[in-house]
Formats: sequence, structure tokens, C-alpha cells
Amino acid sequence: MTVTVAVESPLQDELRELVARLNGHLQPLSPPEFQFQLTAEQMAGEDTTVFVVRDDQSVAVGMGALKVHSPAIGEVKRMYTTPEVRGSGLGWLVLQSIEAEARRRELGRLVLETGSTAGFEAAWRLYERSGFTRCGAVLDYPDSDYCRFYEKKLSP
Repeated sequence: MTVTVAVESPLQDELRELVARLNGHLQPLSPPEFQFQLTAEQMAGEDTTVFVVRDDQSVAVGMGALKVHSPAIGEVKRMYTTPEVRGSGLGWLVLQSIEAEARRRELGRLVLETGSTAGFEAAWRLYERSGFTRCGAVLDYPDSDYCRFYEKKLSP
């Protein structure tokens, strides 16, 4: 399958559907108070860059975002691939695009929050294989048994 990864606006019906599918996937995995989901409108802010993976039919099959918190810190947000393409390396492509953008912006560190319960194992593997290491709570997230935090220091 030939795919493309490009920066796109999340304010498209197809992207709103991906956001809804991601939310539906996450809702049974953690209590609502430990789900930190950005809406499509929040993802459209100037501080966030959304990367979309499209298949050879131009169908959106994955996404992820870089949210810049400061000149030094960026956050990986809303990583998702559709069930039909999971395990094919598309999440890695999105994550590499996010990291490349963070490096282009000369951010010193990428951080992320993900779930810590069963159902998040594939996400942990992706982040760890991409050079992220576990760390303590980041940004303004609560330190909780339902959250797992990762960071990756980016060299200049």
C-alpha cells in the first residue's frame, strides 16, 4: 500500500470521524477523568500541527499531532491508525513526521501521555521503539495509575 503523510486541517469531516473513532477506542480503556482528548477545534489551534496518513485511495487511515507548549517542549497528541492498517508501520511514519517537525522547530524535548492499562501495549511499543523513555508526569497532567508518560530529548 502506498501512503502519504501530510499536514492537514483537522476541521474536515473525515478527520472529525478519525477523532471520533479514536475517542470511541479510548473510552472503555480509562476512566473519563483520565482521558485528555483534544477536539478537532482544539487541534486546529496555531500551537498544533496535525499529520494525516492517507492510503492510495486518499482515505485518511491515521493521524497524530504535535502540540507546542513552549520553545523547548512539544507534545505528541492524538496518535491513531484505523484497525484495518494497525501493525503496518503507519503509526511510526506519523510519529517520525511529528519528530521531524519538532526538530525543525528546534524543540529540545518531546513528551506524551498515554494510558497505562491493558489496550495500550501497541502504543507503548511504538513509543519505546522510537526512542521515547518513560518519565514522571509531564506538563499539567496528574500523576495517576491510569497514565503513563514518555519523553524524548531531541539533540540540536
